[in-house]
Amino acid sequence: MLRAGRDSDAAGFITLIRDCWAEYPGCVFDLDGELPELRALASYFAAQDGALWVAEEAGAVVGMAAAHPLPGTPDWEICRVYVAASQRGTGLALALMEAAEAHAREAGAEVIRLWSDTRFTRAHGFYAKLGYVRQGPIHVCNDLSNSLNFPFVKAARGVVVQALDASAAEHAERPLADILVACVAAGASVSFLPPLSAEAAQGFWRRSLADIALDRKVIWVAWADGVLVGTVTLDLATPPNQPHRAEVAKLLVHPAARRRGVGQALMAALEAEALRRGRRLLTLDTRADDAGEALYRALGWQEAGRIPGFALNADGSASATVIFYKQIGDA
Repeated sequence: MLRAGRDSDAAGFITLIRDCWAEYPGCVFDLDGELPELRALASYFAAQDGALWVAEEAGAVVGMAAAHPLPGTPDWEICRVYVAASQRGTGLALALMEAAEAHAREAGAEVIRLWSDTRFTRAHGFYAKLGYVRQGPIHVCNDLSNSLNFPFVKAARGVVVQALDASAAEHAERPLADILVACVAAGASVSFLPPLSAEAAQGFWRRSLADIALDRKVIWVAWADGVLVGTVTLDLATPPNQPHRAEVAKLLVHPAARRRGVGQALMAALEAEALRRGRRLLTLDTRADDAGEALYRALGWQEAGRIPGFALNADGSASATVIFYKQIGDA
């Protein structure tokens, strides 16, 4: 059971954070020099119009989290997320994050941000499962621990699309793999057959990282009310005599999030970026009679033709593939 944190919880907060930091070499806990706010943490966050939560077991603080608005923006930050080692894997960390996120959304947050020490790799995987992506420059803290912090972000409400750099794409590898596995299991024709393992799906995204870093591909993700549910890729690696063209690949929307405008939002972002880069002609292919075919036609794509029996289905039968193109700029 979670409750509001109080200034009187100070001793518990201090012990919890000190113990968590002790798990990582080089993390120096200097209460009076760098963390004096822990002595009255509820007041500290109340002064920022924020909130603080605590979890107890047998009278001891075993978990905590806080959230506060970022001045001058519609964004909120979640911070001070710590769970005792004995409570990990119990769902407590998820409960704390859900409480903080719900509070931020109810307060009008459009984007939720957080920072995490580069050494806290276990936490990074947890944040990825919650739909956060690593995005932006590393923050140098200049503290006794020589901390370097990764920034993490996710949209809090509505359908929101964002392009990922190579670092963010690497961190999002697992949730992207989950989307790919779910789409293949639902029958999507995206070069794979079910059952697709998580390892194979992650390997696919991992192979794309170099192309993203070298600007040969651009990848977008989409959130729907804080959940990472979709992606699309723009392949810019065209031959020298086709600098005006690019190819669309892997438009994926999780089956649970379809009919919410996610696919349209992803394609709109992709087309805007392609046009900005001078790519006036876009091409793609999709299995005939798939949901994707209807979407592309509704978005103004033109059929160039179809190839019978181009790809196999899960039952071994063959399906035609439709080739589409779209002019998005002056020829």
